[in-house]
Amino acid sequence: MLHKSRGIVLRAVKYGDTSLIVSIFTELFGLQSYIVNGARSSKPKAAKGNLLQPGNILELVVYHNEIKNLQRISEFKLGHIYHTVQLNVVKNTVALYIIELLQKCLKQPEQHLDLYYFTESTLQLLDISEIAVVANLPLYFTLKVGEFLGFRLNGHFSEYTPYLDLQEGTYTDLPPHHINHLDPVYSELTDQLFRCTAVQHLAAISMNKEKRRKLLYAYLDFFQLHLPDFTEMHSPPILHEILDA
Repeated sequence: MLHKSRGIVLRAVKYGDTSLIVSIFTELFGLQSYIVNGARSSKPKAAKGNLLQPGNILELVVYHNEIKNLQRISEFKLGHIYHTVQLNVVKNTVALYIIELLQKCLKQPEQHLDLYYFTESTLQLLDISEIAVVANLPLYFTLKVGEFLGFRLNGHFSEYTPYLDLQEGTYTDLPPHHINHLDPVYSELTDQLFRCTAVQHLAAISMNKEKRRKLLYAYLDFFQLHLPDFTEMHSPPILHEILDA
């Protein structure tokens, strides 16, 4: 049966002489793998294979069979045309971080509607946002992905609860008896990020590159505590080098 769905390309791997196997986070079916025949041939029609770049948002018409691990695409086209993401090295690096985080988190072919819509919206806002917003976007996105996957932070920073226990995911009055926690400075910054109701508000949260670096690695440790198969990411060092702010 054919279905219409939007999707975000996560990975494309060469298969055979002319084909690709493409991993796509879809609106309807969550994470899916598709074989696209002829996407790498010399024929003009194969130029559409260039649309299957990680981060691209697509409109899809797909065949779906729940008992199969590898699906097929009937039609696909761009669902959003980026204006700056692919040209601006900072925005492109942030987009690659977003895509890698999803690759690490999404393992099963199950629908995640809220996460899908949030990711698509974030990528589109990344395309039009100023750099002051972009610098804090990886932190904000990481916290929100955790929330959508079921391990959101509980409580808020205050003078009575100044420590964020990453192991329990909650703010506490005293530092816990383990290393997986944030001190009051970083706990407060995390609360400011988490309380943001719109991406544009991220520009108002001021921090230097060292604080961003420490927070991002703390959030990734938080993921490892709550997702047993979450493995080390490769994009954060590149991200910190490119942002440098």
